[in-house]
Order: sequence, then structure tokens, then C-alpha cells
Amino acid sequence: MTAPVHPGPSFIGQPAGEPVTTTSPTGTGPISHTGTHTVKVVDLPWWQRLPRRGLGRLAELNRLSGVQPAGWLVLLLVIASWVVGTRLGWVELRFLAIAGAVVWLAAIAFTLGRQTYAVDLKLENRRVVVGERALGELKVVNTSSRRLLPARIELPVGRRTASFWLPSLGGKASFDEIFAVPTSRRSVITVGPARTVRGDPFRLMGREILWTSAVDLFVHPRTVALPGRQAGFIRDLEGHVTPEISNSDVSFHALREYVPGDDRRYVHWRSSARTGTLMVKQFEETRRSHVGIGLNLVGNAYDSDEEFELAVSIVGSIAVQTLRDENGLDLLTTAGRLKAVTPRSTLDELCRVEMQNSGSLIGTTQSLARHVPGASVLVVVSGSHTSALDLRRACTIFDVDVRILTIRVETSAAMSVSTINNNTMITIGKLDQLPRAMRRAA
Repeated sequence: MTAPVHPGPSFIGQPAGEPVTTTSPTGTGPISHTGTHTVKVVDLPWWQRLPRRGLGRLAELNRLSGVQPAGWLVLLLVIASWVVGTRLGWVELRFLAIAGAVVWLAAIAFTLGRQTYAVDLKLENRRVVVGERALGELKVVNTSSRRLLPARIELPVGRRTASFWLPSLGGKASFDEIFAVPTSRRSVITVGPARTVRGDPFRLMGREILWTSAVDLFVHPRTVALPGRQAGFIRDLEGHVTPEISNSDVSFHALREYVPGDDRRYVHWRSSARTGTLMVKQFEETRRSHVGIGLNLVGNAYDSDEEFELAVSIVGSIAVQTLRDENGLDLLTTAGRLKAVTPRSTLDELCRVEMQNSGSLIGTTQSLARHVPGASVLVVVSGSHTSALDLRRACTIFDVDVRILTIRVETSAAMSVSTINNNTMITIGKLDQLPRAMRRAA
């Protein structure tokens, strides 16, 4: 017999309007530097190691024995009541000890027996956008032919834990629970592993068994579609022309005299016949568009969390469009380089990005200049507490032949676009302003 499925999803840990917060490090560490340093490892004094060892061994003992902290407390009270009651001749204390022992033994009875469950944890979609509904299903099947006693099943979701009451299941019976995870904030939420806790109503004893592995739910930032190559900021098809001279390319530059070793395919026969000297073509080197994006993570550059989320959404929108146009991309933050190979992996990486107290905007632009030397377009994004002058100064280290796009995020501000030399400054207050701003910048 199958237990009825609940008609609607239960929300994990809190109301749907509140986020499930997770403490997630950024997807990558700082950009690696070549170098060697020596770290001195010192053991802690014995008086500092003892408490840690004691707590670790106590947790291991609890796991193996199934005795909860409340169970150890009751057991100590039983022993103390019996000893004191016997020595002082207090019958009341001895009765209290006997009653406690009976409760303790009854609690043990609740944990006896094998749990023959098959537990399946599924998420309808492991990647959702902020605000989208993330549904999951937890299915428990009794694989034996005998009835199992009720139990409690726990499902960690981020830093919180949801608890479901598992009824008594007959042979081959199943129980389904549909749940929803709040996704009001960009993050990576770890769901699971699901575990059953079989114990008594007083929670003196409890045996925990892990049945599934943990599953990561990626809550992607909101993004918008941007103009493609034809009308967008990056609109060249074969690449952009550079001042470098090449002997073979597509952008013709000039003619020069033939020298031994030149490719005869590029001999210009008409000019050679007219001058009486072999002449070969020279070309201007063209390079495929390569985009570098730098996101400032310094907390004091932003007025609010909402403003920072807008900056992340802008970076995600530009990065996704760059990859869809099959242009090269390097994505860096103040904390380090992010993996940007496909649109999905890029958004996965942005799920882990958080503001930090260390670093600077200058450090971010220096990393861009150092690690993306061949970029044709560089994009730098920061918050409203970064002035337009500071943004322009931070970008002066880039080459003059690089197209620079500096985006200043200011919540609810009017959109503005201004260009000085090779630097285009954009101020954006809402995400839906970005496509229009990129068209104007082009």
C-alpha cells in the first residue's frame, strides 16, 4: 500500500519569501602566482588539544551507540539518584532512578531492528533562476516484506534541516514527500544527504543512517539577452584589425619587395610586371575578439546587497552573450579567476560569488591587464560608491588599442552612456536597461 502523496509542496525550513542562506566559498581561489614559501607548523599545547579530542570522541561514541545528549543526561541522573538514594536511604530517589531506567530501556527498544529502506532524493531542476520555484521529491520505500516502525527522516537544506515524520510502512509500501526550496537569493544550496533517525519520542536514543548523497542546487542570477555580433558591442565577425604587420592574413595593408623565404602565393604579379621586381602583399594582423570581464567584490564599493546582485546579473548577462557569440572570455573577480567555458558553468561560478572586505578595484584591473593581455574588449563592473573618475583611472593601465567598457551600478539611477577615447562609461540602475545601453555603446 502506498501512502498518499501530499497535494502541495512543503517549504523547507522557512517561508517562501525568505532565502535559505548558505556559507559557500567562491568557486576558485586567488589567481595563482609562481613562488615558494615556508610554513611553520606548530602543534597546539596539550591543554588545548584535550577538549577537541574529547568532543570528537564523544561525537563518535554518540554515533556508534545511538545515545543522544539527553540520553546521557538521563543515564547520569539515574546513576546519581540510585547512588545517593541508597547511601542516604531516600526511597524517593531510588524510585526516581528506577523510573528513569525504565524510560531509558524503553528508549532502547525503539531503536532495535533493521531499517530496510530505499530512499531516493530528486530535484526537478538542479539549476534555477532567482525567484523560480525549485521543487524536489523524497521517496522512501520499505524494501522488506515486514512492517517497519515509524521513524523520522531529516533532510539538510543549506544551513537548515527539514524534518519529515515517516509513518509505519507495510511490506513494499512507499512514502512520498514533495518539497519546495526557497530561491529568493542567488546561492548554491546543498540539499541532503537524506537520513533516517529512528528513536524514541523523548529523543533519548536515535540511530542515524545516511541514505542518499548530497545534491547541489544552483540558484543562478537573473540575466537578460543582449544584442549579438551584428548590433552589439562586440560586432566583428573575422576579428579586429591590429597595427601588427603579418605576411598572411585577410586585411590587405601594402606591397613590398620579395625576399627569399616569402610565400609565393602572396606575390602580386601585376605590380611585379609593372615594376620589374617581384612584389608581395603585406597584411594587417587580425585577431579574434577576446573579452575580459572584471567584477569588483569589495563591499564598500556597493550601497546595498541589491546593488551587488545587480552587478552580478550584469556580469552574467555579458558573459553569457559573449560565449553564445563564440568569442573568447576570461572572467575575473577581486578574489580570483572564475571558470567561464560554457554559459551554464559561468552562471554556476557566479552563484558562489560574494562580497568581501579585502582587495581593491585597482587590483582587479591589474589582474585583468596581467592575465588577459590579448583581450580586444575589457569590461569592468563596480558599484555606486566607486566614482566615474576612479573607474577611469583604474582602467588607464590598459592598452590604448583595447576597447574598454566600464559599468557603474547604481540602483534606480537613470541610464547614461558616455565615451572618452577608447573608454565607454555606462551607468545602470536596472537590469532591463542593459540591452539598450550596450546598443548605444556600440
